[in-house]
Amino acid sequence: MGKIMQLHQHSMSETISKRYFQEIDNINQYIGVEEFFNIESKLIFEIYHLESAKAKKSLHELIDILSIRFGKQVIKIVRSYFSVLSSIVARKLLDNQVPSKKAFAFNIACNDMIENQMKDAEFLQFADDLIDFFVYFIADRKQPTFRHQTVNKVIMYINDELENDLTVESIANNFHISTSHLSRIFREHVGITLVEYLNVRRVEESQYYLRHTNKSITSISDQFHFCNQSYFTRIFKKYTGVTPKHFRDELHHEFYRFEMAESELQNI
Repeated sequence: MGKIMQLHQHSMSETISKRYFQEIDNINQYIGVEEFFNIESKLIFEIYHLESAKAKKSLHELIDILSIRFGKQVIKIVRSYFSVLSSIVARKLLDNQVPSKKAFAFNIACNDMIENQMKDAEFLQFADDLIDFFVYFIADRKQPTFRHQTVNKVIMYINDELENDLTVESIANNFHISTSHLSRIFREHVGITLVEYLNVRRVEESQYYLRHTNKSITSISDQFHFCNQSYFTRIFKKYTGVTPKHFRDELHHEFYRFEMAESELQNI
């Protein structure tokens, strides 16, 4: 049995080697292929630095190169490449101290969407949506760099526990500090109150469920512990400029993201 396995492995190795040298002989006829990995490195940098518009442009350039090389098979190849990108981003999430089970779930969810939801006729739009999704997750897990470590820890705690019914009191109790002290240092460093920040993060997170799931608006409102759908709509519109229904129905609306206080950014 062992000898048969060795022969099989040897045969596979020879097959792969043969295919590799065939590709080397053919590759020179395809324009732009030599730039593929340079563009990919730029794409990954842009995703990690939340530059979604630039990342979309870079991904389209990669798709153009794949189209030149693979012709009618390009959609099959692009689908595989999207899966590769999902794995790369999942590892970046691990670098940003995302729990391994969440990084794993992220990778599985991406691959499921790529395999089952990506329509051949809309794969370029899917590419843009995928970049938005990557940037959205990376942004959520970027390590905050405020000068007060408790504030940084509170932000990461909120990211991990957002779907729980968080309050200023429950957060203060978790960190064994008074609500008044927590509220003061949070506003001083972040630029908005902790209550406002909780609403901002709930709005940011709810956008994904509105855009990428079939959950009802009422269900999403309940999921993020808004007291009712009317209040959810009011808070959502305050930050995004549109109602949850409008955001769901009109796909051209960009995802809202909270900007850190300028005074803090200048000192990072």
